[in-house]
Amino acid sequence: MKQDINNNSSSAILITCHNRSQVTLNCLSALYNQKPIFKVYLVDDGSRDGTSKDVEKQYPSVKIFPGDGNLFWVGGMHLAFAEAMKNDHEYYLWLNDDTILESNALQTLIDTYSLVKNQGYLKSIIVGSVKDPDTGQYSYGGRIRSTKKFSRTFEAVEPTYEPQECDTMQGNIVLIPRSVVEIVGNLEPAFTHQRGDLDYGLRAKKLGCSIFVAPGYLGTCPQNLVTGSWVDMSLSPYQRLKKVLQIKAFPPKEWAIFTKRHSGKLWFLYWTFPYIRALIGYKNLNYSPTFKQK
Repeated sequence: MKQDINNNSSSAILITCHNRSQVTLNCLSALYNQKPIFKVYLVDDGSRDGTSKDVEKQYPSVKIFPGDGNLFWVGGMHLAFAEAMKNDHEYYLWLNDDTILESNALQTLIDTYSLVKNQGYLKSIIVGSVKDPDTGQYSYGGRIRSTKKFSRTFEAVEPTYEPQECDTMQGNIVLIPRSVVEIVGNLEPAFTHQRGDLDYGLRAKKLGCSIFVAPGYLGTCPQNLVTGSWVDMSLSPYQRLKKVLQIKAFPPKEWAIFTKRHSGKLWFLYWTFPYIRALIGYKNLNYSPTFKQK
């Protein structure tokens, strides 16, 4: 049995999971190697594989909140965030359950926040970068708006030895201090699975907060595979279009909310891009940073 953690913790760890018990346990195993004191808020979104029982057995201090299987990432993280906010923690860490933290990850995030805070960035989100465990290449982390003409994509900010400012982030490893939460609040419930993290970062920036990528890689997380996705060129255009409309891709209503909020006066034009791209496909997947070949 793992060591129980003090309830009077400065950091709240927010995780949501669904039907992958061993993946979640692997994530928690790496998390419990961290030195700073924390409390875990885990949403089990209707798992049928015994995830909650497995977690309760090995990590009895984890606070588990059940879902009905329809929360997905944003819904699950919104619930975990809401519960954690009731206890007014100093820090809130988003952590994907398929992400394996380096042993110094949480301390590095907190140290980075302290560094930029002392430089005058009092309301700053700190993003941890992760790499693919198979390729060793960057997979998720901080993002900046593309400077390419007519592009509204967000390009990767690979970590260096110093903090780097960025425009938004993917939600694998994200440290949000109380000072930011008091201004931005929770994730936007209008999103179900995708873009809730990007939206949060963009809203935070509009409200005067800063976002920094922490130095170095702080964990590993496999990148999404092309196979079976909406960019899979072995599928027909019709099959790709069906997939791009799904919850885990670009559901039209949610994508409209995102583009209208963050893409300016030409938002409707940008709204059409993923659906056109699904039909014509990618000749070069380097233009699709979300996926990798098998």
